[in-house]
Amino acid sequence: MQPAEADHAHAHSEKLSALALGAIGVVFGDIGTSPLYALKESFIGHHPLAVDQAHIYGVLSLIFWTMMLIVTLKYVFLILRADNKGEGGSLALLALITRKLTTARGSTAIIMLGVVATALFYGDAIITPAISVLSAVEGLTTVRAELTQLVLPITIAILVFLFAIQSRGTASVGRLFGPVIIVYFAVLAVLGITWIAQAPEVLWALNPWHALHFFLLDPTLAFLALGSVVLAVTGAEALYADMGHFGRKAIMVSWLYVAFPCLMLNYLGQSAMILRNPAAVENPFFLMAPDWARLPLVILATMATIIASQAVISGAFSVSQQAVQLGFLPRLRILHTSAKAAGQIYVPLVNWGLLVLVILLAIGFGSSSNLAAAYGIAVTGTMFITACMLGVLTFAVWKWPPVIAGLVTGIFLLIDGLYFASNVTKVPDGGWFPLLVAAVVFLLLTTWATGRRLMRERLAEGAMPVEVFIKSAAQSVKRVPGTAIFLNSTTDTIPPALLHNLKHNKVLHERVVVLNVSTQQVPHVAMKDRAEVTAFGQGYYQIVLKFGFMDEADIPAELARIKNAGEPFRSMDTSYFLARQTLLPSARPGMPLWREKLFAWMVRNAASAMEFFKLPTNRVIELGSQVEI
Repeated sequence: MQPAEADHAHAHSEKLSALALGAIGVVFGDIGTSPLYALKESFIGHHPLAVDQAHIYGVLSLIFWTMMLIVTLKYVFLILRADNKGEGGSLALLALITRKLTTARGSTAIIMLGVVATALFYGDAIITPAISVLSAVEGLTTVRAELTQLVLPITIAILVFLFAIQSRGTASVGRLFGPVIIVYFAVLAVLGITWIAQAPEVLWALNPWHALHFFLLDPTLAFLALGSVVLAVTGAEALYADMGHFGRKAIMVSWLYVAFPCLMLNYLGQSAMILRNPAAVENPFFLMAPDWARLPLVILATMATIIASQAVISGAFSVSQQAVQLGFLPRLRILHTSAKAAGQIYVPLVNWGLLVLVILLAIGFGSSSNLAAAYGIAVTGTMFITACMLGVLTFAVWKWPPVIAGLVTGIFLLIDGLYFASNVTKVPDGGWFPLLVAAVVFLLLTTWATGRRLMRERLAEGAMPVEVFIKSAAQSVKRVPGTAIFLNSTTDTIPPALLHNLKHNKVLHERVVVLNVSTQQVPHVAMKDRAEVTAFGQGYYQIVLKFGFMDEADIPAELARIKNAGEPFRSMDTSYFLARQTLLPSARPGMPLWREKLFAWMVRNAASAMEFFKLPTNRVIELGSQVEI
């Protein structure tokens, strides 16, 4: 190897190591805290199991093979290859597939699946902070039993602190994520090895026969146990959702060489301990540690759960931003918390909404065991939908041979379907909560998307084509100095604000720009490809600005880069005209009346286009109109 090549390889290796370290901190926080409750809930949850060798080996074998099949095979080796220009997650996968599908019916079905997966994610984002922090703070009861009454107040205080600091951003905290979780994973491994050494026969549980034997021994209990076993892989979706931040290779390396081995060593150690002492099943994670180390372990576990919660909160912000850009949510106030990392954002409405629901959840359920009944159904629902979308991906996008695509899809649909079916049995015990949240979010997402479509259709009915307007207005209307920019939702008609301005003010500016903002089905659009300019002559221009669904739409900054639309755009000579529609019930409603009222409420409470598109406040004119939907 040449010196230059060696230096390049060394630099690449250092970069990969840094990314892998960051991935351990951010991506694996959720799945890394699963040992706090997954094995415990399998034995003492809503369907208790006998704490004997057959059941311990059966549950442990199920945990190992679930992590192998779902996390390692499905997500790390397959799903991570389905990147949308480097980005992952349900909405990114949705955009990737719909870009390739040609039939309207197929696209609609996939879009609905993606919307359901997004809705379920919000249910998961509410439960994860509550169950993670509660399970860690409950470790205090293994230090001193009388501390039980302090668990809930301490949990609420930590959650309030966690959500209160979101507006400061995660950049400074992010530097601590990797090292803290590295220490946490190391402790998981050391505790596990200590107990495996005392009962090495527990390693036999890795044989898949023990999982099969569990089903043969007690099919009903084994099926119900899947609802608790799946808690070991909660957070697997984060591997895919956070791919854009760290890359597939870094996530793969950190999972295969750090997270997976350390997690399995800990589960093996917990199982070895309860083989020796069945009573320890009450809280096996903390009881693995000697008395003197339990309080430090509680503190370390609490820090790890805060990191896990931080990751899912950041994920909720990112998903909300993508949903806004893709037209499933109204414009929200989105603040950037880092000058360097575009992905670090803060959405106040989502943040405080999550905090209220998380605290209500912690108070309402009271303990991590009660919350475990609610946890899982959102996760397994999302996993099942991802398996469905993987099937479409292998057939329609990757063009695998039908036999192989069908076999792979069928296997994952069967596995994920079993886990989802097992979790459905938990609906009466708390599983209804994430489903209720998902139903509300799904209603909001689909109401907004449908309402916007109906509004565009109604506005298009009375719209005037651009060419017709220019011909009719070119000679007869007085022109005044300056530039007027009219935002429009379509590219082939005159915006209502332009017609209203002409009707009331009887003048047009020397340069009139009809501006359309288009969100593409890719995460980012290169700067050179963002602006598409059409000159109609006589000072009339049409500009289409194209953004990815993870790009920030800053209209003045984009206009400043345009050189082929007459004179440069100067802020003091440019006025922005926006249309503000007042919605009226229609004699031919496109939605039920209650959904029309919901849509009207969402329109009224959406962030203004002025703030969302970074328009200068002293250069904006809003013109109102009434629209029947």
